[in-house]
Amino acid sequence: MHIGLESAGSGLLEDFIRVGEKLISLEKINRLITQMLTLRSRGCSQQEVANRFGVDRSFISRLEKLGAVRKGNRIAVIAFPVKNKGEITRLLKDLGVDYILVMTNEERWRFIEEKSGLELFNEVMQILSDVKSCDIVIVAGSRQRIQWASALLEKDVLGIDLGESPLTCDQYLDPRKLRQLISAVRQDEGSHGLGSPG
Repeated sequence: MHIGLESAGSGLLEDFIRVGEKLISLEKINRLITQMLTLRSRGCSQQEVANRFGVDRSFISRLEKLGAVRKGNRIAVIAFPVKNKGEITRLLKDLGVDYILVMTNEERWRFIEEKSGLELFNEVMQILSDVKSCDIVIVAGSRQRIQWASALLEKDVLGIDLGESPLTCDQYLDPRKLRQLISAVRQDEGSHGLGSPG
């Protein structure tokens, strides 16, 4: 049952739906979902958003699937240690990359050092889960890290070599090279047709 109610003093019409004993505010649901998806678009993990709103991570995942409009392969990009992080992150967002994890050298060490063993384990497992859900994974890092990523994810990884391991300082990631690789992946996907084996 759909109910239209005039908000007291505001003159705004707020929509409600009665479900059994509950009166559901559509405006509240819309506002909360917008907040959740905005946090995700700003780089928060599904687990972080779920924790903030007191829901299961699977709810956030299903929400994203329900609203997805772009067909084709999901792309993940992991890059570290990157000197031009801001430029690369903006590029990836502009290109509609599905999962983005770009860190400077300082950020990657802080990521490790500021967490307890259990927190670090949970965070790494969440990252692996998110990245494994993508069809194409691009890793920009040392040769060794690219090989490790491929073995850990149990899938082919497209690598952009930033140098020999260990990389102890931030490296410049050429945005043109990254853009070309993503464009090539999408062209290849289009040439095989959506959903066809390729």
